[in-house]
Amino acid sequence: MIYQSTRGEAPDLSFEDVLLTGLARDGGLYVPKTVPALDRARLADLDYADLAARVLAMFTGDAVSESDLRDMTRSAYGGFDHVAVAPLKQIGPNDWLMELFQGPTLAFKDFALQILGQLFDHALKARGERVTILGATSGDTGSAAIEGCRGCDAVDIFILFPKGRVSEVQRRQMTTVDEPNVYTIAIDGDFDDCQALVKAAFGDLAFRDRMRLSAVNSINWARVAAQIVYYVHGALALGGSTERKIVYSVPSGNFGNVFAGHIARAMGADIGRLIVGANVNDILHRFVETGRYATQGVTATMSPSMDIQVASNFERLLFEMVGRDGARVRGMMDALKQSGGFAIEGAAFRQMQQQFASARVDEEMTLDEISRVFAETGEIIDPHTAVGTASARIARGSGFVDPETPVISLATAHPAKFPDAVEKAIGQRPALPARVGDLMERTERSSDLPNDLPALQKFMIERATVSR
Repeated sequence: MIYQSTRGEAPDLSFEDVLLTGLARDGGLYVPKTVPALDRARLADLDYADLAARVLAMFTGDAVSESDLRDMTRSAYGGFDHVAVAPLKQIGPNDWLMELFQGPTLAFKDFALQILGQLFDHALKARGERVTILGATSGDTGSAAIEGCRGCDAVDIFILFPKGRVSEVQRRQMTTVDEPNVYTIAIDGDFDDCQALVKAAFGDLAFRDRMRLSAVNSINWARVAAQIVYYVHGALALGGSTERKIVYSVPSGNFGNVFAGHIARAMGADIGRLIVGANVNDILHRFVETGRYATQGVTATMSPSMDIQVASNFERLLFEMVGRDGARVRGMMDALKQSGGFAIEGAAFRQMQQQFASARVDEEMTLDEISRVFAETGEIIDPHTAVGTASARIARGSGFVDPETPVISLATAHPAKFPDAVEKAIGQRPALPARVGDLMERTERSSDLPNDLPALQKFMIERATVSR
């Protein structure tokens, strides 16, 4: 399996090199040169861990044996709270929730990051090498990445988060991990500032090489590959077919989750439209409706993991939309940086609208949706999940989704991660699962830094093992 950059100037790489590299040296994101096709006969009757090994093997090529992958996926998902790993719950005649919060940090990011840490260890031990992981989080990626990499012998991990813009539970899940290879950094800015710092650090090639930088954000293809699995799992579980496509509604911030569904569909999973759910930071919704991608500034909301304007994984979809023309993608990314936006039109725009629908869900609508779902089903959902279920209803009401079509809304986080919003909506404060019940009493350890690349680089050089 060979991978190419979305900007067309970096060298093609193998899976293992893509895993350890993260961001391409030309600033682009790696994607497979060809998308593998699912073999349905080989996927029948597999449990989640074995399904994950089978799907991931299509992307790892010769880098990891399928038996090693099975060991990794069974280890990664064996500790999830539900035996089904990604259980489906029916909340309406043709509406379902897929619970993606059964992992150790109570969010969907665990599906990728529990396996990613093992893939890093496997590759680095074989090479006798060490890396420094640098990532940015809008809330959930950080804790899941730390959980997956804590204690790894060959990895130091630095996670940036926007100071004061994640929930207390999200922050504490990162800052209370007492491991010598883990560093959490509160940046004076929003998530886009954190993400820009990460990209700038990777763009400084001398610093990147000195620190042996690697990525755990969804700019790393391995993250996307692991998330493809639960889309395949859901379509198989509900008996999707050529005549009966499954629609997914996805609360969306950085576009990695939606793009995983897009690749699952391209591989042959029985998936129809993908609904892109946005909060008031609705750049993705505006693009799906108009074809124009233009930043407007970030508003803090009760669904902070979606408080994003520059959705980095969107570049992967653009690459597909413009016929895998790296030069055109470079031009669009330059326009975004210089003038704050770009547009697509014609056949590419029409094809995109056939594959995606979208909706915008504001703060009042989010609270109303949490309340509605609880009143009608007894299920307590978090604000991000509420954006997904509300977007599904909007899509049905707009005629984008037939009433008889099954829709799976991704429940991306446990409601206890956002207790204030849930309590405001239903008058009931959800409790943390017993295994993390003492989270609020644990000691925090974190550092504050300005939104400044030299300050970040100095901090990392002074602490990372590879620079000593």
